[in-house]
Amino acid sequence: MRGQEWGGHNELSGVVHGPSVQAAVVHGDVHIRTGETAEQQLPWQLPPAVRLTDRTAEVERLEHHRALAAQRDHPALATVSGLGGVGKTALALAWLHRLRPDFPGGQLYADLCAQAPTGPVEPAHVLGSFLRGLGVPPQQVPDGVADRAALYRSLTADRRIVVLLDDAATAAQVRPLLPGGPNVTLVTSRRRMSGLALEGGYQVHLEPLAPEAAVELLAATLADDRVATQPDDARALVGLCAGLPLAVRVAGARLAARPQRRITTMVRALTAERGRLDALAIDGDHGVRAALDLSYQGLPGEAARLYRLLGVHPGTEFGGGVAGAVLGAVGGGVPTGSGADEGPDPGGGGTGGDSATDGARADPDGARADPDRARADPGELLDVLHDANLLIDIGEDRYRFHDLVRLHAMGKAAEDESAAERAAVFRRVADHYLATATRAELAIDPRHPLRERSYGPGPVITEDFGDGTRAALDWQERELPNLMAVIRRARTTGEPDISWQLADALGPFFLRRKHYDAWHASYAEGLAAARELGDGPAECRMLTSGGQGELGRGDTTRALEMFEEAARLFAAAGDELGYARTSNYRGLAHQRAGQLDEAAELFEWAAVELPHCGDLRAGGLARLNAADVEFTRGRLPLAAEGAIEARTTLLAADDSYNAARAATLLGRICLGDGRPDEAERWLSGALAVLREVAAHYETARALDALGEVAELRGQRELAQGHYREALDLYVGVNRPEPADGVRERLRRLDEGGAADSGARG
Repeated sequence: MRGQEWGGHNELSGVVHGPSVQAAVVHGDVHIRTGETAEQQLPWQLPPAVRLTDRTAEVERLEHHRALAAQRDHPALATVSGLGGVGKTALALAWLHRLRPDFPGGQLYADLCAQAPTGPVEPAHVLGSFLRGLGVPPQQVPDGVADRAALYRSLTADRRIVVLLDDAATAAQVRPLLPGGPNVTLVTSRRRMSGLALEGGYQVHLEPLAPEAAVELLAATLADDRVATQPDDARALVGLCAGLPLAVRVAGARLAARPQRRITTMVRALTAERGRLDALAIDGDHGVRAALDLSYQGLPGEAARLYRLLGVHPGTEFGGGVAGAVLGAVGGGVPTGSGADEGPDPGGGGTGGDSATDGARADPDGARADPDRARADPGELLDVLHDANLLIDIGEDRYRFHDLVRLHAMGKAAEDESAAERAAVFRRVADHYLATATRAELAIDPRHPLRERSYGPGPVITEDFGDGTRAALDWQERELPNLMAVIRRARTTGEPDISWQLADALGPFFLRRKHYDAWHASYAEGLAAARELGDGPAECRMLTSGGQGELGRGDTTRALEMFEEAARLFAAAGDELGYARTSNYRGLAHQRAGQLDEAAELFEWAAVELPHCGDLRAGGLARLNAADVEFTRGRLPLAAEGAIEARTTLLAADDSYNAARAATLLGRICLGDGRPDEAERWLSGALAVLREVAAHYETARALDALGEVAELRGQRELAQGHYREALDLYVGVNRPEPADGVRERLRRLDEGGAADSGARG
């Protein structure tokens, strides 16, 4: 077992924090005013609007309700209900996009996933996403639903925003998500949300399209003269689609791809398919399902296989990398393109060699699918599915299913693929995320101790997310919902090794982006998985890494319990190095709790023991932590001696970041000892390094101390500049105590300046 240490032990101790405000390196007089970010950041989260046919009356009703609410300075809450595929979301988007000029404060969007196999989204998760969208740094997002909802209402009370809550399950799920102020909220659901009446909810129930409107939509989808020349067949076709826009678009897309085919051919096929589904008594959405079945049957073999196997994917969005992973073993080769490249193949190759036409279905008029498409790359196959209206393009090589289409794909996977093959596909998808997340982990923190990953039979397809730390962080940010879905699903599908390894790969990301909910949930799953496997070293990693998350959340008691449990396991296994590292972690927990004697004892022991165990850098960090405790106690000579020793060790280990932290401590010691010139040299050198790595908390500490240096010299304006920038950063990383101290110093300087002006007057 290699080490348990990420970057620097103090990153979550109240002494060290990684970057949390997403900004480039800050130089000179550029300030990141987190207190203003929530006011200035404008979220525009609504998906693009799609063509809307014959919904004029419903739009007018919604607009009338909004206008009445605006006259009374009340919020406008409306619900749109109806069958799956009837066009609820299309109506919502068409109306809300029109409101943008009157609501310049932004647009918030959440898919509440009422129909998802894993169950509806929890309000706490949605609130966390909304708060981040409104500019709240992740570490400032409260823990509980009530606190999150209160902050959300406060931030939206004076804004002019619209909110779309799509596919809601219940009124209880919606209530915490209602914004403050006279804003507009629209809820879509298959159910009539009568439970929102007390909140002023106005109900609009959406019926299927009238025949004339459905024919109009079909004509727009075909974009030729077949509807005009075959009007009776067109009316028969939209009738078989039950007037549901999704079914009409799917059937129309199929016909559009076959310009020589008569509409009557589709009518015959859909009549037979509807009869089969009606016999099975499928409720409500049989028109959509019949159209989906026909579209599926007409897909080329590889596209049909990709469609049904994408139903195995546990998340809600995907791109070319996932498509490549899904198809990784088909034909014994690895598909390329769409941003996917071939990763390591630890298992030595694919799991099977299906023929080029495997999975193809007969067209209703007897034609076979084009065998030339079977060798297409994942990007081309995704285009085929998109052209068939089976995927929604959400931009940047990203797609998602309509909820009914996703359920249909899952059903086809269950019908046409064995349980073993579905399990193999999930493993390839999970390996894709694990391998790419591991690449991102190393890009974010090359010093993060990496245990060798275990993969399935392969091949393992990784995604090219670009170069550099920011690109790696942004990929993990974008994919976090999918990564969490894989972590949760893996344990229930007999792949617990994925759960703990993927949580482990997210460690450096969590340290920097501070998604504490996901941090807590992922390591809880990872810890359970490690215990299920009986993997002691993995259990220790989950305890120490998860404990750092608990420390960051402010649960010092739970963090200490986890660190102490890891220490017991290391001791029982005879792992001296692991045990010594936990002493540093336990010291951080005691330091955060204000128990300085206990912290000092643990740091001193670790500073001696870790070098004996072969980890000089960890020993240097323990020495730095011990010096910080001595500084807090006012023992400046001891603190200086420890900080110098720590800095020397850390520089020798090529750890410039933590060496800069040691220099900051030396500057503060010199300042406390009445040596401002020497303090400035230490602090200025540290500041240059800390700015470069965007370490906001440590940058704030150096600026805070430089403000004191300037104040001692009588440089009031320079001191104010340092203090203001430090205050912005302290607020951004949610450190209220040092922020309050800086506010007091600024108040004192402001009062002194006013007094000087009065005396001169």
